[in-house]
Amino acid sequence: MESDQVWVHADGIEPSLEGMVLIKGGKFLMGTQEKAGFPEDGEGPVRNIKVNSFYMDAHTVTNASFARFIEETGYQTEAEQFGWSFVFYKLVSEETARKIKQKVAHTPWWLVVEGATWDHPEGPDSDLENRMDHPVIHVSWKDATEYCKWAGKRLPTEAEWEYAARGGLVQKTYPWGDELTPDGEHQCNIWQGNFPKDNTMEDGYLATAPAKSFPANGYGLYNMAGNVWEWCSDWFATNIHKRGGKDNPKGAETGTSKVTRGGSYLCHDSYCNRYRVAARTANTPDSSTGNLGFRCVVDV
Repeated sequence: MESDQVWVHADGIEPSLEGMVLIKGGKFLMGTQEKAGFPEDGEGPVRNIKVNSFYMDAHTVTNASFARFIEETGYQTEAEQFGWSFVFYKLVSEETARKIKQKVAHTPWWLVVEGATWDHPEGPDSDLENRMDHPVIHVSWKDATEYCKWAGKRLPTEAEWEYAARGGLVQKTYPWGDELTPDGEHQCNIWQGNFPKDNTMEDGYLATAPAKSFPANGYGLYNMAGNVWEWCSDWFATNIHKRGGKDNPKGAETGTSKVTRGGSYLCHDSYCNRYRVAARTANTPDSSTGNLGFRCVVDV
């Protein structure tokens, strides 16, 4: 149920609900104990969780929307302040590759690219041509939060995110069910082939897809699996007792990393099948990468 109403936010800002979906509150079974999961990530145990109603963006914030935010506020992202961000090695030009001075030791496919920012996603010699409808990337948790403030919205809690991602289904592996490619049809943008060397791009994409790609889930939400990781408001904790209980939990009170959900175009079953609904991981709030974005919510 998409809405174009205007809702008065608590701080007086009137966020537009255009392009947002009303997610009616309720109880659901959060988490998983399936064998495909990562117990060390704190995916389990399965527990009953209650969330209130809220509006959620039908898709991640796009480059077009983020550009309006930058134009109106003059905000400078943390990647711009730091002067670099992480980019997947297959996406940079030969010229940019020659200038690389640093890779991530345990994940050498991530390059430290100077000048990689939200509007230059693969480095200074790249731009957003034909990608304004793609999810904005190279945004830190702080950047996402600042956008939310500007829009009169906020980041979803982890519980809200999973409740919405499930689309009304109970304990299914993906937002659409238990089968990754029902009837042979791809439902999300992830890696096919031999990661990280060869991507056969059977789903049509090497990097990001438009934010409104593939069939929506039961609540009308797009790309709740794959494409880009999405920031949540919660501090990350694996201890279930530190995550705020069962009634509208807001996560741990403190921490060093923020929760991210949904997986990305780089996820592959051989190394990171975290495109499952219950999968979770985290990143430090100042981190930015070429596969990390966000969507917003508004309280009802």
